[in-house]
Amino acid sequence: MPGSLKNEIMKRVSIILLLFFVARSVNGQQNTLEFFIDRALENSPLLKDLRNQAEANLADSQLVIAGYKPQVTGSSYNSYAPVIKGFGYDKAITNGSNIAALIGINKTIVGKNNLGSQFESIRLNNETANNTGKITEQELKRSVTAQYITTWSDLLQIDFNREILDLLKKEEVLLKVLTAKNVYRQTDYLAFLVTLQQQDLLLKQLSIQYRNDVGTLNYLSGVVDTGSVTLIAPAIELNTLPELASSVFFHQFTLDSLKLKNSRDLLNYSYKPKINLFADGGYNSSLAYRAYKNFGVSLGISLSVPIYDGQQKKIRESKLALAEKTITGYKDYYAKQYEQQLAQLKQQLSATERLLLDIREQIKYAETLITVNGKLLQTGETRIADYILAINNYLNAKNLLTQNRVNRLQIINEINYWNR
Repeated sequence: MPGSLKNEIMKRVSIILLLFFVARSVNGQQNTLEFFIDRALENSPLLKDLRNQAEANLADSQLVIAGYKPQVTGSSYNSYAPVIKGFGYDKAITNGSNIAALIGINKTIVGKNNLGSQFESIRLNNETANNTGKITEQELKRSVTAQYITTWSDLLQIDFNREILDLLKKEEVLLKVLTAKNVYRQTDYLAFLVTLQQQDLLLKQLSIQYRNDVGTLNYLSGVVDTGSVTLIAPAIELNTLPELASSVFFHQFTLDSLKLKNSRDLLNYSYKPKINLFADGGYNSSLAYRAYKNFGVSLGISLSVPIYDGQQKKIRESKLALAEKTITGYKDYYAKQYEQQLAQLKQQLSATERLLLDIREQIKYAETLITVNGKLLQTGETRIADYILAINNYLNAKNLLTQNRVNRLQIINEINYWNR
């Protein structure tokens, strides 16, 4: 078998195997954007952590309530200090021995407003965890959607590059015959084969890229799967954005301000007078006289009034005031950046959509040029170089179309990120 014929057969076999491989890779299990988003939200350890924090905050509320209920403790103290030949502790201090077995009850008196501020602190922590969870959901959705769009664009590239490869294969059979009849030069035919082989390699490269991007998409979503997957075109629409003040991102500043106010309330209550009731009952004796009668009870009340703390309260209040200024600064800056970023994204979206219309018009002309040159190629009335140039122009236009379709979806994804 001549070497050239053998090489030709091997080339055709490799193309058939390539197409089979690509067909298998893109015709496997079909998944949607919603599938990967749902898996990401379901598998996210951070979201699980935030949900657990919300449950822990509920337990904190119960702890506050339990802490202000009467606290009952049992205690026992037993000692013996012998005096041997006049040596030993002074009995006036030690009583010689001391036996105590008591049950004590202690209750702190707290005002209703003080208790309410403590519950408010827990509620704000719980709301902060929930708000952080909503922001985390938005970030996950944005990341997964961005990767999905990128991966789906690989499929678009594979589809139209396979279309070009099929077209080149079809024309290659005809050109080989025409070259044998000296309608075209051998060098022209070889140049055409080089273009066909480049297209073959490009398709292999795109298939590898698609598999890599699917792997990244699975990683972001927490999906353990190495099988072939076909992605459905993402149905991403531009959502109506809420008012800035009602968004979860801006709500975080509101929560921070409320937490500072709550901290001031708790600070003020910590400097209020404190009353504590206590009582105990049981056995307490030195065993010196009628030990069997030393059963009894005791009651008491204690009062604690802060007088001077070295101006610690004033220092803490100044720190809280500085924190409030910091939050206000971040909030104002965020509001300006939010409006500017959204205006820029909407401007990019409008420009991209106008460009897409122009590109589609260009593709129509490029397709017409390929059709005309293809017909002229069959009769030997055009140069192979012109036909290759027409194909390259078509490829460039299609690549530009895909790139801008992807850009449009990515811009919408960025805008929708602020929708919650």
